Amino acid sequence: MFRTKISGILTGVVLCTGLLWGAQVAAGGYGDHPAAEQFIADMAKEGFDEGEVRTILDAAERQESILKAISRPAEKRLNWGEYRNIFLRDKRIDQGVAFWNEYHDALLRAEQTYGVPAQIIVAIIGVETRYGRNMGSYRVVDALSTLGFDYPPRGKFFQGQLKEYLYLLREESVDPFSLKGSYAGAMGFGQFIPSSFRSFAVDFDGDGRKDIWSNPVDAIGSVANYFRAHGWKTGEPVRSNVVMDQLADEAWINADLKPKLTLAQWSERGIRTHKGLPAESNATLMRLETEGEFQHWFGLHNFYVITRYNHSRLYAMAVYELSQAVAEKRQQALAEKTTGVAG
Repeated sequence: MFRTKISGILTGVVLCTGLLWGAQVAAGGYGDHPAAEQFIADMAKEGFDEGEVRTILDAAERQESILKAISRPAEKRLNWGEYRNIFLRDKRIDQGVAFWNEYHDALLRAEQTYGVPAQIIVAIIGVETRYGRNMGSYRVVDALSTLGFDYPPRGKFFQGQLKEYLYLLREESVDPFSLKGSYAGAMGFGQFIPSSFRSFAVDFDGDGRKDIWSNPVDAIGSVANYFRAHGWKTGEPVRSNVVMDQLADEAWINADLKPKLTLAQWSERGIRTHKGLPAESNATLMRLETEGEFQHWFGLHNFYVITRYNHSRLYAMAVYELSQAVAEKRQQALAEKTTGVAG
């Protein structure tokens, strides 16, 4: 089945691009890369046609800019204040309100189906792609091949994603060279890597396709499904303030994304939060820097769930604060509209 679908797609690409595409292949891609030989052999063992996999890799192009980008991600080179300023701007907040208004019905249905608040879904799509305005310009096959074969620190992971991508092509009947995404091979409104697409993407509008690239409704359902699968707890908070009765041990701060100590245990260490949260709630202690000043927060279970999307406390905090800003501005607009009508 794979051979029929991919062969047809490849034939179409060759016919459409003619000698130019053939020249790119002849110039050399990843088909003859030493590490690719084992990859191709492994895929053949899983039932893929060896020649077709090699043809796809032959057309994959090494991208130096990808190797530079992955070596200095924003989450590692910026402090919280600098990172926050990227995502918590009025324009993005306004775009979030507009997106929510346009896809209100789908967001409400996702919230009811998966238990994930609409504002969290909206914020994820806003942080990832500015509501579809920037879904990435790299061919996914180039990104995954470059990182899989020429980035040893995470080569195994990205070769795994390349494998998932080949399965995605077979299952979705997609042109191998048509899909574009981030430098890490993440795709669509919600920036799913291939394994996330295969595990969590859903056909939320019921048209028979899981389209996260051009269908915001499918993207909304897919993001919500991702969060539910990773343990989002409906109605529970994301973060909490911190009150310190004494200085915290430096080893306790930013130690882990996953909360391991309960609020009761933190209280025994002289670090408390406001009343109302169950003492048995798990929390992780964070310190974030803004213009030389520091904020301390407890990240709770749902905060950790957000980090399953991107393993960064800065990312999770940006998503949460954007979700609050969009929800607040939308509520204000609705209240003003209601007041205007009443007046």
